[in-house]
Amino acid sequence: MPSDSSLDYVFQDRNDAAKKLIDALPLELLQENEAVIIGVSEGGVYYADQIAKATNAQMDILLTEPIAAPNNPEIAIAMVSETEEVVMHKALIDAFGINEDYVYNEAQRKYEEEVLTYVYKYRKGNELLPLKGKYVVLVDECIETGLTMMVALKSVIEQEAKNIYIATPVLDKTVYQNLLSVCDGVYCPHKIHDYISVEYYFKNFETSNFEEIVEIVKSYEKKNKLLSGKIKKETQTV
Repeated sequence: MPSDSSLDYVFQDRNDAAKKLIDALPLELLQENEAVIIGVSEGGVYYADQIAKATNAQMDILLTEPIAAPNNPEIAIAMVSETEEVVMHKALIDAFGINEDYVYNEAQRKYEEEVLTYVYKYRKGNELLPLKGKYVVLVDECIETGLTMMVALKSVIEQEAKNIYIATPVLDKTVYQNLLSVCDGVYCPHKIHDYISVEYYFKNFETSNFEEIVEIVKSYEKKNKLLSGKIKKETQTV
């Protein structure tokens, strides 16, 4: 970690990062269209909440779980989402000589044993908000390899979202270019070479605990229903 006098810090804290991220977003576009802001990780929920408030949009969390290499539990070789989409890190799978059957079997196990448990904990077992025809913003606190974001993108595409954007305070420039080619826009106030770790870029790095995340997700239950009802009514009127 850099010292307090270092100029390497980009953000004072997550509130500062959220403000800078919101400034980078096309707020008017999101405010004028039916938008859903989705946190794609526990760390992304705080930022998704701040963006949803700034755009008066619906907000939800998309649950995912990494699949580790059989010979190294610290390395994620794939990711599975709550919609049962799977994205693999092909280079790592080939490098380790891992059979794809192992990945799919692990994905099924992770889905049943862990992802569904998270869905129950964070959303009382309810499904992800309907995304068909919506402007969706996928939000995370950082993007390292892009594996989590790619499975989130795949999941949202399968849900027939109209436009898909990505928002994060910090990400690697190479990952930025890769993601830009598969979505409608990537918004990030700080793009870097040679990503280190997310806490390195904050003077005061804060993490969200389980209770905070549950409270944020719960706070949108009523708002999501009200916005869904309003939009449905407006559509019927037109």
